[in-house]
Amino acid sequence: MALMITDECINCDVCEPECPNNAIYEGEDIYEINPDLCTECVGHFDKPQCQKVCPVDCIPHDPDREESKEILQLKYKNLTGQDGTRQ
Repeated sequence: MALMITDECINCDVCEPECPNNAIYEGEDIYEINPDLCTECVGHFDKPQCQKVCPVDCIPHDPDREESKEILQLKYKNLTGQDGTRQ
């Protein structure tokens, strides 16, 4: 699944610079995540970095965007041109 930011967001600005895909942006009221760019950090990190740094724990999986690990890996490959295997 892609991630989403709930309205519990306090606009602390820590998640946006952590996103390796530039999927997080400042929305009208709170930060938002572009689901087409979110790979849950698959290919970059073992865990989503935005969730790791969020002080209020307001970045759950988006129930409307179910994506398998394989789909997230393919999305990563399409976005970066790399396969995401670490050496």
